[in-house]
Amino acid sequence: MAAISHLTTLLASMTPVLRPGVFVFCELPDLDGQLISTLSSVVVVQEDEAVTVVIPKDVATAHGLSFGPAMRMISLTVHSGLEAVGLTAAFAAALAERGVSANVVAGSRHDHIFVPERQAEDAMAALTALQARSMG
Repeated sequence: MAAISHLTTLLASMTPVLRPGVFVFCELPDLDGQLISTLSSVVVVQEDEAVTVVIPKDVATAHGLSFGPAMRMISLTVHSGLEAVGLTAAFAAALAERGVSANVVAGSRHDHIFVPERQAEDAMAALTALQARSMG
C-alpha cells in the first residue's frame, strides 16, 4: 500500500495498536553495536551527548541500566507519508487534552508513540476517539 499524506485520510485510517510490553529510555555512552544487539532495542538514536535506546524494561533491569519512567508503545498502523503534514500535531493535541505526554518516533512507514504506562488506556481512548471523529 502506498504512503498516505492527506491528513483526514491519515487520521481516519490510523488505527492505534497498544503493543505488548513495558519500555524504557536508556542512555549509553557510545554506539556499541555489540551491546545494542543484546538489548532488544525498538529504537536507537545517536545524539551528540549519548546514544538513547528504547528497550523492554525487564531487559534494562537485567543489564543494570538506569532508566526513566515506564512507557507503553502505541503504533499507528496507517502507512503515513514522510512528508505528511499535521498527523503528529493532531494526535499530540488529542493526547494533551487528556494530560498524556507523548514521545514520538517515526519509522519510514508508521508513527510510534511512547506514553506513560499508567496512562496507556487514556491514550488509546484519545487516539481512538480522534480516529472516530475523522471518519465522519
